[in-house]
Amino acid sequence: MAAFLLFVFIFSSQVIGGLNTKLLPPSYGNTITILSIDGGGIKGIIPTVVLEHLEKALQIVAKDEKAVLADYFDVIAGTSTGGLIAAMLASPHPNDTSRPAFTTPQILNFYLDYGPSIFNQTSASGWNESTFGPKYDGKFLHDKAHEILPETRLNDTLTNVVIPTFDIHNVHPVIFSSFKVKKVPSLNAKLSDIALGTSAAPTLLPPIYFKNGDEEFNLVDGALVASNPALLAVNEVIQQLNEKNSDFIPMKAKEPTKILLLSLGCGITPNPNKINATEAQYFPATLWIPLVAEGLASAVGDINEYHLQTVFSSLQSPKNYLRIEEYDLAKSTSSPDNVTKENLENLVRAGENLLEQPVKVIDVNSFDPQENQNDGTNAEALERLAEILYKEKQLRLEMKAMEKMKLMMKMGRPFIEAI
Repeated sequence: MAAFLLFVFIFSSQVIGGLNTKLLPPSYGNTITILSIDGGGIKGIIPTVVLEHLEKALQIVAKDEKAVLADYFDVIAGTSTGGLIAAMLASPHPNDTSRPAFTTPQILNFYLDYGPSIFNQTSASGWNESTFGPKYDGKFLHDKAHEILPETRLNDTLTNVVIPTFDIHNVHPVIFSSFKVKKVPSLNAKLSDIALGTSAAPTLLPPIYFKNGDEEFNLVDGALVASNPALLAVNEVIQQLNEKNSDFIPMKAKEPTKILLLSLGCGITPNPNKINATEAQYFPATLWIPLVAEGLASAVGDINEYHLQTVFSSLQSPKNYLRIEEYDLAKSTSSPDNVTKENLENLVRAGENLLEQPVKVIDVNSFDPQENQNDGTNAEALERLAEILYKEKQLRLEMKAMEKMKLMMKMGRPFIEAI
């Protein structure tokens, strides 16, 4: 009886204290949770609106108005604007390091308030593709990033972060991953520098140079590596499993490892130009270059879906992968740097409309999005996801409480003393 009372006391204290605490390692649960956010410039408003709905759903499920995404995801990955969002979600608040620097409504306001200054149309007037230098000088974003993410480094984040960039000096990807900082200390850079590096879209913003220790970085847009970083994040987790990281190996050895992935896009505008081979055989190189660039970007996204669906099928958990993307974004809203008041409002509406759309899945044979009638709307799918995330966190708290109880009983400590 005493042992049961001890368990109830420890478990209830864990749950009450765990509502606003850092997520325990996946080893205490049975599902590794990942959030991934694509690149897309000012179109980052769209996934932010979606994330705001998820955060509100978590607050309702947890009966905790302070619930935030970093308390429920083991990994937050982001590319370009998604990398900036990831950094803001995972960076600790300077006045309370157990809380994030930004909630989702605050991130949305960041885009609405500062987007016009980041992409200052007045300073960019007269710029064209033959102009030397990028369209925007990047100074406002540089100063703002260092203001909101002052001294925070990669190993300071509230949860694991994965942000890709591309180093133009060494001509290879640089993946800033929380999992790699012990092996590669130079990756433990300031989040502000990482966010600026992954956001430095060629032609729009200048490349980012910084040193971390003796290592030099010359970075541009992470979209050159992976506009959608979901597969990178899953790979990082699988590497931890392969390396037998104790934080990722379930305490119940016979339990299969599950991975849950929420992947958010910034919107795709359908290409109205249908080109046939008869016409294309007469194209000059100057016409092929933009077509190839656009085609590659589309193909990479499709192949990403191909791989992810295969991975989750092999894990026997296809329902644990949710991709939310606007596949019919209006052309007038598709620019990554259109920051007119009208367009900002249109992007917010696009995010709100996306929530009401049915869940869609890419058919990996035709690569066309197909409605999944059984899954309801994206909003409903997010609300179900909130339930799963909440139950996973509670499971981890319960397992931790049981571990403590077993340890105390093994040590033979008296009941009152143990309490």
